Amino acid sequence: MRETLEVACWRIGDVTVERIEEFSSPGYPPSLQFPDYDPAIFEQFPELREMDRLDPETGRTFASIHSWLLRAGGEIILVDTATGNDKPRTDPKFERFHMLDSPTYLENLARAGVRPEDVTIVVNTHMHVDHSGWNTRLEDGRWVPTFPNARYAFGRDEYANWQPGGVTATAQPEGVPVIEDSITPVVEAGRVEWVGDGDELLSGITFHAAPGHTSGQLIMQVESKGDAAIFTADCMHRAMQIYRPTLNCFLCEDNDLAPLTRAQVLERCATREALIFPAHFGAPHAGRVKRRDASGGDPGGYRFEPVEPTE
Repeated sequence: MRETLEVACWRIGDVTVERIEEFSSPGYPPSLQFPDYDPAIFEQFPELREMDRLDPETGRTFASIHSWLLRAGGEIILVDTATGNDKPRTDPKFERFHMLDSPTYLENLARAGVRPEDVTIVVNTHMHVDHSGWNTRLEDGRWVPTFPNARYAFGRDEYANWQPGGVTATAQPEGVPVIEDSITPVVEAGRVEWVGDGDELLSGITFHAAPGHTSGQLIMQVESKGDAAIFTADCMHRAMQIYRPTLNCFLCEDNDLAPLTRAQVLERCATREALIFPAHFGAPHAGRVKRRDASGGDPGGYRFEPVEPTE
């Protein structure tokens, strides 16, 4: 492995976390992304104006598409793999992901001192378009694993639910091409380790069921030297969902179950005082979930406390 550069990272005990960005751009109008969105949330919680910044030209919230890079012992772990190049994404919702041709993601990985062959573990919290695309790359007309020496930790329930007739494939047919070009080739290459609720990836790193966004979605919890972190997948797309856990995303498979899971995850994060690493939050991208005091007209609940990385 190449010598690690001096980069900003977060620390969980002996584990370090860096962010590998693919791109950041205006995503969806908040009224589309969250059908029950009320712009008054920015008046009630002014701190959200920085955390859930709206693009002044389009009125859309900015979405960061990135991976989390962990160094744990001798392992180099990528959590979720963004969108990928050369992937046909013809559904209108996926317009900004269609047939990308950019060196940025792999360049940013290289800036962190990591080549694709250095990665030892790839984790997909779920198998959506912006979480699994760099699992594979196009080589001589075939999709092959981008990280040739890695074992890929995939949710066994997630993959089963994406098969023909499965609950997720039925609810989200626009996602089936992602399985075909970004998941199945890795399975066929024999690189997959199947995981589920309660399974341990490494000592101190465990998976926990977080259904709703997809039926098989997993979150990942890291414990090291008394510190904790939770990689929240798409339980939350925006910080406003921490303040309003009932605020549902239109891209979720089950909008009855998703807010229940979100509330459970938020309580886990607040109780454990864990750093959280969401998949799409804007800068500084990570932070802690804190409880709000039920006083002065505030009904209580949770708030987000951003945490900057350090050198």
